[in-house]
Amino acid sequence: MDHDLIIVGGGLAGLSLAVALRRSRLRVAVVEARAPAPLHPPGGWDARIYAISPANARFLDSIGIWQHLDFNRIAPVRRMSVHGDGGGALEFSAYAIGISELAWIVEGAMLHRELWETAKRQGNIDLICPASPARLEIRGQAAVLELADRRSLTAKLVVAADGADSWTRTAAGIAVDFAPYEQMGVVANFRTGRPHHGTAWQWFRADGVLAYLPLPGDMMSMVWSTPALHAEELLTLDSEAFCARVAAATNAQLGALEPVTRPAGFPLRLMRAPRTVLHRLALIGDAAHTIHPLSGHGINLGFQDARSLANILSGCPEHIDCGNLQWLRQHERARREEVVALQSVTHGLQRLFGVQQAPIAALRNFGLNFVDRLPVIKDALVRYAMG
Repeated sequence: MDHDLIIVGGGLAGLSLAVALRRSRLRVAVVEARAPAPLHPPGGWDARIYAISPANARFLDSIGIWQHLDFNRIAPVRRMSVHGDGGGALEFSAYAIGISELAWIVEGAMLHRELWETAKRQGNIDLICPASPARLEIRGQAAVLELADRRSLTAKLVVAADGADSWTRTAAGIAVDFAPYEQMGVVANFRTGRPHHGTAWQWFRADGVLAYLPLPGDMMSMVWSTPALHAEELLTLDSEAFCARVAAATNAQLGALEPVTRPAGFPLRLMRAPRTVLHRLALIGDAAHTIHPLSGHGINLGFQDARSLANILSGCPEHIDCGNLQWLRQHERARREEVVALQSVTHGLQRLFGVQQAPIAALRNFGLNFVDRLPVIKDALVRYAMG
């Protein structure tokens, strides 16, 4: 047998699983089509930004990643300000619940590069890149993965970590339900005219959900989840007009904006998989689930998938086949509650704020104000989000 475990997909979820298995007896292969992007892309900053929860910062620290990141390029979120579309508002403060930060804002490229370099140094990992899978066969005693270049790999377990359009998941015959939001996420980084003071803002608007995430110094990252036609219009604007449109949408909350990265857009959709494990197969990250970005928890779910599966695989006794379905079901059970809860909440909020009738608008804004006046509920919401 070539390996104990083949991970198809060398993104954040797949690499974090591989690195988390560094102290295990398992021999791991990571199959990835492309090497990581440059650490500091053109323009100096990556437009792909992630909000990392404290629980996942601890996970990344436990696998030797967090402490090696460049903290001059990471911003803590110490306050969050949520605004409805009719006067509703909800405020969260790290200080109010006795912690130092609610989350950390990290560039995707920096996180990916550190995971990749760590995996390269890890003795039990074979990074097979560039390589693309061509055929998957699940047998009784092993899984066989044939690559496009005719190489063949065998393992006790194959993990699909190759994104929402997972080739591996499809090859294994798992059909999933996609629910397109008919929206795009438009992302860009800006230099701001006013300091953000470590605050993340979120506005529920008639044209979608607009979020500002703090970056180091006088910079911030924007995510605007908006109907596809509006997104396409935004992406056609010249730099000056785009900055003006974003600033106007928030009543110039951070003053005039200057572009740091070019805007980019990606389609938004909800995806649910009926199963996340089969005999000799497990799904993690976006291959297992996707959610609306308004919660900022997509990659956090992926990291928790990796943590859960790594713990289960590391604890697998030698006399038990780690690809055995009964053993893998521990992972499926452990992850089901959090994934279903976050998918349901984010999907519900997106639908709720998409309805423009006056009675519904009044109710949802009343709800924001009501929760804001209940410290116990606010504290519970924050602590759940932090893990």
